[in-house]
Amino acid sequence: MGALTGKVALVTGGSRGIGRATAERLASEGALVAVHHGRNTGAAEETVNAIRAAGGSAFSLRAELGTAGDVETLWAEFDRLVLEHGPGAGLDILVNNAGISPRAEVEETTREAFDELFEVNVRALFFVTQQGLKRLRDGGRIVNVSSATSRIALPDIIAYSMTKGAVDTFTRTLAKTLGERGVTVNAVAPGIIDTDLNAPWLRGNPDAQQYASGFSALGRVGLPDDVADIVAFLASDAARWVTGQVIDATGGSHL
Repeated sequence: MGALTGKVALVTGGSRGIGRATAERLASEGALVAVHHGRNTGAAEETVNAIRAAGGSAFSLRAELGTAGDVETLWAEFDRLVLEHGPGAGLDILVNNAGISPRAEVEETTREAFDELFEVNVRALFFVTQQGLKRLRDGGRIVNVSSATSRIALPDIIAYSMTKGAVDTFTRTLAKTLGERGVTVNAVAPGIIDTDLNAPWLRGNPDAQQYASGFSALGRVGLPDDVADIVAFLASDAARWVTGQVIDATGGSHL
């Protein structure tokens, strides 16, 4: 039996990159995983199929965050599907991973782009969590995916960095709120990770690889599994005494 056998997990943005690696990692420990996606149904089904092929349990659900009725759609789908696939209604692990990260310096950031960033990265995360609390069992786990940009100044993604600062504050405050229920709330803050999002400038470019590797004290670019393993730890009973923390997952970047 895995460390998460009998648990039900929801991973937002679970179809690609860090989200997919996290979904697969939680499933490998025995959790039934709901793989949320916004638009790419094919990628979500690939993730679900990979989990099932490895002997795990998962299902996908769609809700485009940042649009009207997004949170209600997400949880309605979750409630419907979890009864078909799992040990009963309820949630044990919520991983808030979904987000967007357009690049723009302060002078280039439009009001529309700014609003969309906060709609997806902050508002949706807040209300997905709010509505998830009535489903989350006592002793549950919430893990938010933040970013090292909340502590490292990168001018070309200033508005994105602001959203991750909000996630860090939300994490610490919610941990205080939910402590009496035995629910832990933590965040993971990755650095540069080799995902599809970074592929256009990172993969197949030796100069970019060297540049990105130079940020880390360990001398390499991070992989989705590097972050997923930390999330799995925080979701497990081994992390029962860790809450309100933002865990650096950058391989020692900008020390």
